[in-house]
Amino acid sequence: MEIILTAERCLMSNYHGALFLGFMACAPKNLIPPKMFFKFICPPVKTENGKAVIAPYGTRKIEAALLEKGFNVAVIPPDKIEKYLKNTKIVGITTNDPLGLGPASTTFSGKNGLIKEESYNVFCFRELVEKIKEKSSAKIVVGGAGAWQLAEKKVMDEFGIDLVVVGEGEDLVPELFKRILNGEDLKGIFYGGAVERIPIIKGATIGGLVEIARGCGRGCKFCQPTLQKLRSRPIEDIVEEVKINAKVNKLVTLHAEDVLRYKADRFKINEKAVLELFSEVSKYCKVGISHFSLASVASAEGVVSEISTILGIPNKIQPWLAGQTGIETGSPKIVKEYMHGKVLPFKAEDWCDVVEQSFGICSDNNWLPCATLIIGFPSETEDDVLKTLELLDRLKDYKSLIVPLFFVPIAGLSGQKSFSSDDMKPYHWNLMIECWEHDVKWLKVLAKEYLAKMPAISRIFMHKFIDFVVKEGEKRLKELKSSYLTQTF
Repeated sequence: MEIILTAERCLMSNYHGALFLGFMACAPKNLIPPKMFFKFICPPVKTENGKAVIAPYGTRKIEAALLEKGFNVAVIPPDKIEKYLKNTKIVGITTNDPLGLGPASTTFSGKNGLIKEESYNVFCFRELVEKIKEKSSAKIVVGGAGAWQLAEKKVMDEFGIDLVVVGEGEDLVPELFKRILNGEDLKGIFYGGAVERIPIIKGATIGGLVEIARGCGRGCKFCQPTLQKLRSRPIEDIVEEVKINAKVNKLVTLHAEDVLRYKADRFKINEKAVLELFSEVSKYCKVGISHFSLASVASAEGVVSEISTILGIPNKIQPWLAGQTGIETGSPKIVKEYMHGKVLPFKAEDWCDVVEQSFGICSDNNWLPCATLIIGFPSETEDDVLKTLELLDRLKDYKSLIVPLFFVPIAGLSGQKSFSSDDMKPYHWNLMIECWEHDVKWLKVLAKEYLAKMPAISRIFMHKFIDFVVKEGEKRLKELKSSYLTQTF
């Protein structure tokens, strides 16, 4: 096989159908012994003739682009890759967080995190690259959402990576691979621009992920996708990918930075297009979503209600429709400075009301917000954090998860300083603990509902693990806060 595509071990798992468990790959590796983690939480994907039956969506996109250009390529899971390296010329790796520099990893693991231990993501990426280097002389090309972390010659040399592709790769990668196969000793960092035509995947994806749009356009300074123009895909391409996934997956996950803005006119929801989309894809299997905007929910309550009706939410497989969303702050000042487009079509001054209204709409329609907050914006003051604490108090009775994340200087704020556990002030600890108490309140309820579809042994393990995490998390938070206050005062 001339070209093998693969991904770090944490990305090559369907997490027993509970896709949101994938965020546990950002946790410190000493939280659960790796053998237990990979057996009970993150099992490997199935294979047919050595090839992955399901694979990360980004990997499938590059595979499709290469196949359309006539390349000889196969998607092989990392635990099977050694058998296929002998005659391989190129190994392409999809990575999400190779150095643990993403917001979740930097908050909970690594040198800046609450627990000074590398994450599973970091461990798995390093292990994969070392295995390839040991068994093959193939060119190693790395891309994916986390490729920006490797875009430095010193880092590439340290790992032995030949090429790093940052950005959209469907047009760029086939050209690079052609040059390598033609004998060019190609090395370096390459940047892909916006792709005009997004190819249709040829194989099923992890979580049944199907992209309905790219970009966002809201312009949040700390988020790369929001700085990119929104591009919605043709519904016929989406349906084709849903059909491919439905052959393997019981559920497909429609992916966009905001699924409610499919074919939107800037920030005005295109009700007809959104409802047509959900109606069409629901003909083939159960449907989930990846992300939604709270401003969109508040501006389109009727659409949210109609989607729940179309999908039959709740049902045996889906007790609710879960999606990731961003609160980020309760401070209008921070909204204006860093994310003025996030609240549109509303005003920054109304952000807290918009958030609470959206949580109420979600509650009424069995949608589950899995929301993030950002701790440590460069100009953040104690008053900004206190306003966020006030907003949290307003949300305590809504079924949801709210995860605090340290500020990471990427996108439009790449020149700023990272926030770390060493920068925590008493009011940051108060915010962290309030989030923890909110999540503990809802975690066992959600776990019982969400984990019902997992195999019995894994389900029992996860319930026991959640009990452990709740007790251990509360203990460690208190210890960390006490240690910080002792050092400070």
